[in-house]
Amino acid sequence: MRAAEFLDRLPETRRPALWLVALCLLLWLPGFFTIPQGDRDESRFAQATRQMVETGDHVRIRLGDVERNKKPAGIHWAQSAVVHGLEAVGIPARNSIWAYRIPSLLGGIIAVLATCLLGRALVGRRAAFVAAAMLAPCMVLVVETHIAKTDAALLAAITVAMGLMGRAYLAPDRFTPGMAAGFWAALGLGVLLKGPIAPLVPLLAGLTLAIMDRPAGARFWRLSAPWLPALRAGWGLPLMVAFAAPWFVAIGIATEGRFFGEALGGDMLDKVGSGEEAHWGPPGMYAAIFGITAFPSAWIVLRSLPGAWTERMQAPVRFLLAWAVPTWLLFEAVQTKLPHYVLPAFPALMLLGARWAMDPLRTQPPRWVHWLGNVALAGVAVGLPLAFLVAVYVVEHRFKPMAVAGILAGIVMAVLLFRLARAQAWGRAALAGAILVVPVYASVLEGTIPRMEAVWISPRLAARVAEVAPRLPPERFGVVGHHEPSLQFAMGGAIRLLRDGPAAAEFLAGGDGRIAAVNDRQEAAFRRAAAERGLTVAELGSVTGLNYVRGRWVTLSLFKVE
Repeated sequence: MRAAEFLDRLPETRRPALWLVALCLLLWLPGFFTIPQGDRDESRFAQATRQMVETGDHVRIRLGDVERNKKPAGIHWAQSAVVHGLEAVGIPARNSIWAYRIPSLLGGIIAVLATCLLGRALVGRRAAFVAAAMLAPCMVLVVETHIAKTDAALLAAITVAMGLMGRAYLAPDRFTPGMAAGFWAALGLGVLLKGPIAPLVPLLAGLTLAIMDRPAGARFWRLSAPWLPALRAGWGLPLMVAFAAPWFVAIGIATEGRFFGEALGGDMLDKVGSGEEAHWGPPGMYAAIFGITAFPSAWIVLRSLPGAWTERMQAPVRFLLAWAVPTWLLFEAVQTKLPHYVLPAFPALMLLGARWAMDPLRTQPPRWVHWLGNVALAGVAVGLPLAFLVAVYVVEHRFKPMAVAGILAGIVMAVLLFRLARAQAWGRAALAGAILVVPVYASVLEGTIPRMEAVWISPRLAARVAEVAPRLPPERFGVVGHHEPSLQFAMGGAIRLLRDGPAAAEFLAGGDGRIAAVNDRQEAAFRRAAAERGLTVAELGSVTGLNYVRGRWVTLSLFKVE
């Protein structure tokens, strides 16, 4: 069968879920098992979950000895359930980072399937399948499925809820109580994953629709929402609360209210009012990087937006715009910016893009939009593996053949997709992009990132400690100058994070075969403090690498008392 015929028949497949799951696995499994734990969020989440598994306390969230009162416990429960399940069948998973990534992988799959199955009511069966295939390879989702944290799972909850809300909006008389229960249950799970973000998306969409649907000439305070009773908020809101309230009550009691003060006042409000943890970005940043975050589907979505705005009076288009635009604008206004924050808007954008691609009467965008989309596609297809090729050479002074292969794959991908664009075969182009990007991602995620030795300091340091002191209890290991969560995950939450060189000398003076890792900036102070205490220390080796979070090189030397 010719490739073009295969692509034409894909949207008509009788088992779309199987095809989409296979596509997701092809895209997301490279690097899933081989990329070490990352700093900082992934290792924080995974280590906090591991401490839940080890202590049996599934209410408090702790990282080492410190309370982590930032996010609800939903993702930790999902991760601990996976770890317990794997260990129940004989698979040792407690110390393997890939086990903690499985909820993210499953969340991504659910989001893709929900885009396909629930999006049919909005754009039709063929376009919904194409939209799901466009969502799966989006770079920001590919990254999130490789990270053991909340956002891919949150996307699943929001996509299910918004897909059901779309059905209520289009056909409220056919919206059943079971669908309403699914809508509120999905939001309840979203609250348990990341607090108010999940209900905020349908709330913004509902307000936008109520304003846009007002009769002509109505006063500005008059809203129109004939679809709202179909959602059955009278018992739906209590259902949503029932999913999350028990844990919130328990954590409030366990922390004496500290969780709410730190999560709301310290975490959420700091992100709104300032660039938390140096993640500040100007308004418009998400639009500027959309060609990267939504690669390789951005070039089609960008072409669809002018026509979508023109056709905003059509109910499905209006709902999708109400889903995507207010959410996008909200996160553009928030000062703390990370690429994945606007991910909840992506399913709506992909549905708009697929609707345009599958429409034979599609509205052609301005020429500059064509050029912008083409530059975004070719630039990222070639630039992504090229960037890692250069990064490996700059950091480690060697070339990665897999990165070179990725560059060639990116060139082939861009050429083939441009040919389909010239033929106006946009449906084929959308599906072909999802398939042709697989070797590009694989060259980076499997062939390059796991093999960049210099940046994986924590696993290498843990391996070195295991060589010189097998089965060393974590509480007998202290570290100065590398307090990254990845080291806690590699060696255990009980390791001692020491302030400076003299603190390391004091730690070693405690005996019991202790070992301390001291960075090069504190080594002289450590040796002086050890000499003042009359300690004779022996160096057991060192590990040098690039701390990519801080952007500086560090050498960690291991010491013990002779």
